[in-house]
Amino acid sequence: MKEYDIIAFGTGSSMNIISSLIERDTKLKVAVIENEKAGGICLTRGCIPSKMLAYPAELIQEIRRAKDFFINAKIVSLDGNSLLRRVQEDVDKESKMIEYSLRHHPRIDYYDKTSSFVGDYTIDVGGKEIYGEKILLCTGSKPLIPPIEGLKEVGYITNKEFFYSLKKLPKSIVIIGGGYVSLELGHFMAMFGVDVKVVEMLPDIIMTEEPEARALVRRELSKDIKFYLGYKAKEVRRSMGKKIVVAENKDDETVEVKGDEIMVATGRAPWKETNVNKTGVKTDSRGWIITDEFMHTTKEGIWSCGDAIGKYMFKHVANYESEIVYYNAFLNRRIPVDYHAVPHAIFTHPQVAGVGMKEEEARKKHDILIGEYKYENTAMGEAMRLKDYFVKVILDRDTYQILGATVVGPEASVLIQEIINLMYTKEQAGAMYRALHIHPAMNETVQRAFYNLREG
Repeated sequence: MKEYDIIAFGTGSSMNIISSLIERDTKLKVAVIENEKAGGICLTRGCIPSKMLAYPAELIQEIRRAKDFFINAKIVSLDGNSLLRRVQEDVDKESKMIEYSLRHHPRIDYYDKTSSFVGDYTIDVGGKEIYGEKILLCTGSKPLIPPIEGLKEVGYITNKEFFYSLKKLPKSIVIIGGGYVSLELGHFMAMFGVDVKVVEMLPDIIMTEEPEARALVRRELSKDIKFYLGYKAKEVRRSMGKKIVVAENKDDETVEVKGDEIMVATGRAPWKETNVNKTGVKTDSRGWIITDEFMHTTKEGIWSCGDAIGKYMFKHVANYESEIVYYNAFLNRRIPVDYHAVPHAIFTHPQVAGVGMKEEEARKKHDILIGEYKYENTAMGEAMRLKDYFVKVILDRDTYQILGATVVGPEASVLIQEIINLMYTKEQAGAMYRALHIHPAMNETVQRAFYNLREG
């Protein structure tokens, strides 16, 4: 049995920890286990390739708006298939570079297997057993596939197949699920000529966002995507060369949604194949790994971060959590994880970005002030002829602590960073009132939201 100082599951954010440790200690012996393409979800089938598609989709939207500025522009041709292949090739190339570096590192053994625990700190990797003094469970997540009759037999794709093996965009597609994966990939496909239909069992899309943000995104995307909201997929079958999703709402009304392909984007699930229960690592009722505030599992010497713990499934959060693991597991620190200002962005049209609490949650815990301002009421917003996009901030009424914010519109993912940074300072909103903002520029929308407060 081979023995290692550290065994790391996954080649995503766990590699932040491994690379730092190897730089510090030249004698460490490390095993890295990966059952998918090297590089983790973000690189190979998540954030990065999806943004490589979101940007050209947004370009198409901008060309559509050119007439508003007396510019006669038109799209002569679109080739989504070539774009998709280029993205797949670029991502695959980078993944192979990471795999090569891991396979040829003198102090790393790379195992490309789905591996499972057979006892305390002992792991079976393709019929061989290895032992690790410390173990990093950064196993990520996989697509959650709901139990829909006929789905497996008829066939479907997820974000994994989309970026791994899809060679040609379908003429039409039915996406089951109305979250950010569905909307980002759906928007790209719609912009490149695919007939996109979305079936969502909840009453609205991206239900974790503010109601007014959801409504605005739905209004804009509905120009190119057909939504079936409040309909739960019950059955999938084939007919006349099409795949058909049969869905039902709470009033027992049924719709049949047809497409050449079906994509399932209904959330994420844990990798239970690892059998962490054999080590004393506890999981919750869904199978997500339980950690304390220091990212330590319930088993001595075993730590976890990222999607595997089922909390905030964003790459930037996983990177942050990997820092916490590094300090606590290997430098004997006691740094608690801090989730008070976790940001996110959805790269649809329009963009949506958020941080911290939503209004409903904040009102339950605080006396609040709400500040809102529309892009169109700034000089730059008027110059760009923008309509209805907005910034919303939520503050504690007594302390002016920033509790949360939402931005919907162009560059939302950039504009919200100003608020995120303030949430990590002592002064918070106070600094906003003293800071000079470039005029005219889009950032004035953020500033004016803070100057436009009302009772919540």
